[in-house]
Amino acid sequence: MTTFKKARYVRNSAITGGGNPARQLAKLHPDEELYIDVISGTIAFKDRPQGKLLIEAIENGQVNLLSVASIDRLGRTCFETQSTLNWLNEKGVTVRVENLGNLESLIDGKPNPIFKMICDVLANVASIELEGIRERQTQGLAIYKAQNALLRAQGITRKRNKPKVSDEDVLKKYASVAKELKSGKVSLRKIAILGGTSLATVQKCKSIMIRNKMIEA
Repeated sequence: MTTFKKARYVRNSAITGGGNPARQLAKLHPDEELYIDVISGTIAFKDRPQGKLLIEAIENGQVNLLSVASIDRLGRTCFETQSTLNWLNEKGVTVRVENLGNLESLIDGKPNPIFKMICDVLANVASIELEGIRERQTQGLAIYKAQNALLRAQGITRKRNKPKVSDEDVLKKYASVAKELKSGKVSLRKIAILGGTSLATVQKCKSIMIRNKMIEA
């Protein structure tokens, strides 16, 4: 018999504020399986580390209720968000959006027309905002190139030196991740959740620790 679970998906561009967000969420929602991506919203949901794990759980019939803080957590473009929602509907997964008063996508297993109408509008708004961000980035790059061209014409070279981050700095920044890796008692995915970071970051820390012979491969 399949055990259905409630899940919560969180996506942030960066960890802000104090404390551990994963642990805070776990205390607030103890009956939910947490999937937390610390990644740019421009990355498609299906290409995000925790997004992939959530998709796998849904495909295996392990999730029937998915909570998100806002609909744009599932995608930044209108097409992507709507495609993800349609796929979730097909899988029989109810999506609950908290900033819409916990409005749910399915009612008795059938699509909720009010949910679809509101989310279509919000997805379009998010898509327009993303286009605005991209346009400003393009304009900023054009200005930067123009300034560089002017400086070169005057015999001035602008250097952009990106500081190299040492292994020590990485492990210091993710001390809790390094500690869990050293203990060897928790899976990489669980370490990512407990550390409030991405699976890729945990894998990077593991590689550093193996390279420096702090743990075994």
